[in-house]
Parts: sequence; structure tokens; C-alpha cells
Amino acid sequence: MKKVRTRSLQWVLVRRLILLQAATLLIFIVLCAAALWIANPRLLIDNEAAAAAVKDAVDRDSNGRLIVRDTQELAAFRESYPNVWYIVRDASQSVRFGTIPDVYTRGFGDLLGEADHATIGFSDNDMRPEAYIEKASTKAGTVQIIAATQSWRQETDGLEINISATVEVARNPDGSRNWERALPALALVIAILLLPIILVMGTTTLVTTPAVVRRSLAGLVDTVRQAARIDVGTRAMQLPVKQVPQEIAPLVQAFNEALARLAQGYDRHNRFLTDAAHELRTPIAILRTRAELLKQEPQSMRLLHDIERLSHLAQQLLDHQLLDRPMDQRQIVDLADLVSRVAADFAPLAIEAGYDLAFEPSPDKAHVEVNVLQIERALANLVRNAIEHGGGGGTITIAINGTGGVEVRDEGPGIPADEHENVFEPFYRLQPQSRGAGLGLNLARQIALLHDGTIRILTGSWRGARIRMDLPVHS
Repeated sequence: MKKVRTRSLQWVLVRRLILLQAATLLIFIVLCAAALWIANPRLLIDNEAAAAAVKDAVDRDSNGRLIVRDTQELAAFRESYPNVWYIVRDASQSVRFGTIPDVYTRGFGDLLGEADHATIGFSDNDMRPEAYIEKASTKAGTVQIIAATQSWRQETDGLEINISATVEVARNPDGSRNWERALPALALVIAILLLPIILVMGTTTLVTTPAVVRRSLAGLVDTVRQAARIDVGTRAMQLPVKQVPQEIAPLVQAFNEALARLAQGYDRHNRFLTDAAHELRTPIAILRTRAELLKQEPQSMRLLHDIERLSHLAQQLLDHQLLDRPMDQRQIVDLADLVSRVAADFAPLAIEAGYDLAFEPSPDKAHVEVNVLQIERALANLVRNAIEHGGGGGTITIAINGTGGVEVRDEGPGIPADEHENVFEPFYRLQPQSRGAGLGLNLARQIALLHDGTIRILTGSWRGARIRMDLPVHS
């Protein structure tokens, strides 16, 4: 089955933020263009504003002479710009006001005389000021207005900034705009203007978003690490919500509630098994006592055999409650001493079943930090398994090495290689008619895992089965 690939939150945010920024910038440009198209504003600099103020004041007197009336708008402009000057002229007359530089009092020739509007400027080292020329329609007819707010450049306030942008659209012979030719060029200009901005914004987003996401989700990463440590022994653990982002906090809280429900269900299940096993022990003991009073016949022997099997199952159910023992009940012990006690306890049982029991300690000391009762029950199950399935003869050997390993060997038929993992499953039995309930090896593995150890069936050319449990050696 193909593994589903999850999406990266930070790269989703990067892509979407870049697209959002580009779309926002494009919408802003479109809205500005629409506003300018509807309003059709005329942006004037100072010299153009002077010409506009003069234009509205141009008139003729009763004799037809050209005059500039002192309108309220023109008076206010003169007050704002004391150095303003202008020239108004037609084909035969002219009106002048202010200190006019000599260069503007001369004739400009046919080109400037026919121009609709123009700006006259000089080099940076030239102190003569710029001026604006416009052919305007006034009450006095068509006149040419030359205006400026300075007579010399030193009259500026210290800093002067002029920003000018002219967009000339291709026109048809009749003077109308030719948009079919203008739109591709306009789109190219907009792309050239927008592309650097989008690249800068995109690069900034690409660099900052992963860092922001990692910083924002730092608390969630710690929570994930704690969640990975949850197992059956720490099922009551609750994940911290304080450092988790607000949007993900409900998910963590729901996970904590699920953990609490699972822990409660697990505890109820364990209590039920424990109580049931305890309740079974009394009637089983009574039944064994009564069966022993029967005559020694084949039927009574089979009955005693079945009663023993039932008693063993009840004991294994009780042994499962050992898995819930807290970690603080562990102690550092000599592994050889612990294993020798188990071997001594099971020696009479093994001899009664027809086996010889051998104990092989290691020449090197091995100390382990364990829950003694749990490890004793795990080793007891391994030895009991050897007695049950060892063929009823030969030698059962319990061997220890200096690296924390304990092997239980028998000389029976062994365990097929394809069954090595199955026998550790609960209630799994190689021989359905065997006395065991299929819980011993499963319990031994769970106890080994609780101690960060392992348990496995060894393979080799020897006769019988060899099961090895490895525990971490305490340094």
C-alpha cells in the first residue's frame, strides 16, 4: 500500500502568502488605475499650477487689450509664492509680471510657439530656473502663458523634488486612442514594474515563513515528542496544552481525553481479569481437593490434569497485574542470585516431570535494575514452558552471561522457525492439547519490554529450543 504523503504546513503557507501578496498588489494596481481613469485628475507641479492660476485670470479690457485680472485665486497663489512671475502673450500683445529672467523675454521660435505645452530646463550648474509654457484657451482667446515660481534657483527653500510621469497612448489618424496597440505594451510595462516587487516579496516570504512556522510550532514539536513516549506503562500521561498553538489546542485536548478514556477502559479490563482470576482460585482449590480423594483411575488422573491446567491459567491471569507495577519499585540486583532462586524453586517440579535441571552462572558479575517480582515471573514462565514442551526428558539448562542475558534451554522437539514470532502472541499454542494457556511467553515478552530488554528464540544446529532474555546491565 502506497504511503500517503502529508502536506508541509510551512510550504503551504509560503505558496499561499506569495500568491496572496501578488494578487493583493495586482488588485491595488487595478483599483488605482480605475480610480485615475474615473477621476481623470491633473497632477500639477508648482510651475504648472502658476500657469493654471494665470489662465483663469486672463481677459481683455474694453479696448481689446490683453490683461490679467487680479482674481482671488491668483492673489492667493502670489501670496504663497512671492517670487512667481509670468508672461501672457498672443500674436500682437503681451502682459508681464514679476522678475523675469532675460532668457524668457526673447522669442522662442516656431517650435515652442506651436507647442501645446512644454517644460524648459537648464543644466544643473545653470542658476536659471525652469519654466512651464502652455498654449491655453482663455476668455481673451488662445494665448501662450509662460510661468514659474522662481526667478533664480537660489530662491528654493533648500530642497525641491519634481516627479513627472507621462503616458502617451498610441492614437489613430483621427486622434482617438488605439488600445489594440497600447494594451500589450501597457501590460509589459506593468509586468516589468510588478515583477521585481513580487520577487522581493516572494523571497522575503520564502525566507521568513519557515522560521515563523518553526517558532510558532515549537511547543507542538515538544508535545509530539512526549506523545511518542506514551505506551501502556504511561497511558495516564496527559500532553501539555500551554505551548500548543491555539488552533491545534482542541486536537491535543481531544487526544488527552481519548487517552484518559483508554486508560480507564484498560484499568477496568485489568480489574475484571484480576477479580475473575481471584474468584476462580477458591473453587479450583476445592475441586482439586475433591479430585484427589477419588480412586486412582485413568479418569480421575485426567480430571486432575485438567484442574491443574485451569489453575495454571488463573495464575497467569493474575500474573498480568504485575505489568502495572510502578517504575519506582525497581532495585539493582545480582542477576545470578535472582536466576538461581528461580532455578531452585523449579528444580523439584522439573525432576518430577522427568528432567535434569542445570544452572550455569556466568564468571562475570552482571547487575541489573529490575522489578524483582516481574523478572522472577518472566523466568518462571520460560522454565515452565521448557518443562511443558521439552519432551519429558533430557536436561533443562538455565545459563547466564555477563552481558545481562539469560537462556533457558531444553532438549525437546524445538520450535519451528516459522513459529518463532507466533508463540509470543497471547493464547497461541503450538499443541492445542497442551496444558498451557498460551500466555506465558507473551507475559515474559511484555515484562522484558517494560525493562527495555528483549526476548527471542535462538536458532542453531542444537537439539531443542533455546529462549534468550536480555536485560540492560546497570553500569
